[in-house]
Amino acid sequence: MVYTAIFTLLLLTAGVLFRETLRSSLDNQAQDDLNQRWTVVKANLRFEGADDEKTWMFDTHDPGEAKISGDIQAVIMIADANGSLIQGSTIYQSLGFDSLSYIRQVLNSNPNQPNWQSKSAAGTEYMIRSSYMLDESRNHKFYVALGTSRASDEKTLRDFAWRCIAIIPPIALFAMAAGWLIAGRALEPVMSIARAAQRISGSNLSLRIPERQTSDELEYLIETFNDMIARLEQNFIQVRQFSTDVSHELRTPITIVRGQLEVALFTAQTAEQYRDAIITAMSDVERLSQIVRALLLLSQAETGQVVLQLQTLDFCETARNITEQFEIPAEGAGVDISFHAGPGNCTGEFDRVQIERMLSNLISNAVKFTPAGGEVRVSVDRVGDQTELVVQDTGQGIAPEHLPHIFDRFYRVRDLREQASPEKGLGLGLSFVNWIVKAHSGTIDVQSEPGKGTTFTVRLPFHSNPATITVSNVSESTPENLMKSV
Repeated sequence: MVYTAIFTLLLLTAGVLFRETLRSSLDNQAQDDLNQRWTVVKANLRFEGADDEKTWMFDTHDPGEAKISGDIQAVIMIADANGSLIQGSTIYQSLGFDSLSYIRQVLNSNPNQPNWQSKSAAGTEYMIRSSYMLDESRNHKFYVALGTSRASDEKTLRDFAWRCIAIIPPIALFAMAAGWLIAGRALEPVMSIARAAQRISGSNLSLRIPERQTSDELEYLIETFNDMIARLEQNFIQVRQFSTDVSHELRTPITIVRGQLEVALFTAQTAEQYRDAIITAMSDVERLSQIVRALLLLSQAETGQVVLQLQTLDFCETARNITEQFEIPAEGAGVDISFHAGPGNCTGEFDRVQIERMLSNLISNAVKFTPAGGEVRVSVDRVGDQTELVVQDTGQGIAPEHLPHIFDRFYRVRDLREQASPEKGLGLGLSFVNWIVKAHSGTIDVQSEPGKGTTFTVRLPFHSNPATITVSNVSESTPENLMKSV
C-alpha cells in the first residue's frame, strides 16, 4: 500500500507538471498569434486627416481578409495619446477599456517590447497585447490593444485535468495489482531461501540451499549464505571437538586426584603413603590449573583484554635463550636443534612475555612433531625495519587441507596429534602465536609438505602500536609451563 500511495503521488505530480507545461505552451501559442495579428494591423491600419481618422486597408470582398479583419477587430481598443477612444469592440468594452495612465505608460515604452495583460469577462479569460503605432508624418502616437480569447485553451486544460483524474486511479490500481504479482514472483526465491534456512539448525548444519544457477543477486545471496553455514558448521565441529577434548583433559587429572585421595583415605597407613598420594594429587592439580590458565588467557587475548607491555628487547638474544631451553628435550627426543642469528641488529620494542610464549610454542611444536634423527633450525635476521624469525623442521609436515585452519582456536591435526608425544595439548598454542603476531602488527606464514617438514616465518616490526586497554600479563605462564599446557 505504501508503494501504491507513492506511485499515485508521483502520477499526480507528473500530471500537474504536464498541465503546467501545457499551459505554458498554450500561452506561448496565444502570444505568437497576437504578435502575428499585430503585424497584420501595422500593415493594414492607417490614420489620416486632421481628426486622426483610422482606415482599414482590408479587402472586405475577399473572404480570407474579411475573416482576418473580423478576428482582429473582435477584441480591440484604439486610442490617441490623450486616451480618447478611436475604436473599441463590444468584447473589449465588457473587459473594461484601459485607463489613461496605462495608455501613457505603454506610449512611453519600447514599441518592440509589447505589454501583456490578462482580463476576464463572463467567466472567459482574454490575453491582451498592448503597444502603439506612430504616424511619422505628424509624429502622433496611437495606442492599440489586441486581445484573444483563452476559452479554448482553458477548455483544453480542463479536459486534460479531468482525463488525469479519470486515468490515474485505474493506473494506480493496475500498478498495485501488477506490483503485487511481480513482487510475489520476485520474492518467491527469497521465501524459498527463508524456508530452507528454517530447516537448518545446530543439529543439521550440513544442509545447504540449492543453487539456482542464474548468476544474479539471489544466486550470490545463496552462495554467501551457504558459505556462512559452512563456516558455522566448521565452528560447531571445532567447538564440539574442543568440548570433548577439554572434558577429557579435565576429567583425567580430576579422576587421578580423586583416586589418589581415596587411596590415601582408605588404604594409607604411614605418613610416607599419605605424602606420595598428596604429591601425585598436587601434580595433577597443577596440570589442571595450567589448562584453565591457558584457556582464560586465550579468551582474554582474543577479546582485547590482554595488550602488549612493550619494552626494549633484543629479539635475537631472546630467541637464542628460548632455543637453548629446548636443547635437552630435543636431545632426549633424538632431534638436532640449532640456532642462527644474522648480522643485523634485532633490538626493538616487544613484549618479552608474549615473545617468549610465541617462541616456546613454535619451537615446542617443531621438536614435538619431528621424529628421531630429524632437525629443527631456528634463525633470526633483520629484514628492513622488521625482524624475521624462521622455525624450520624436518618433521611429518601438515597436509594442505589442514593449513588454512592451524591457527584456529582448538584446531588440531588428528594424525599428528596421535603421532606426537603423549604430552599433548589442547590445540591452543598456534592460536596464541597468531594473536601475539597480530598484536605486534606482524605477519606469520607457514609452508609445509607431508613427510618433508614445516617452516614457520614470522615478521615483526621493531615498533608496534598496541591497544590502549591494559591488563596484566599472566606472569606465571612461563614458556615451559605453557609448552606443556597448550
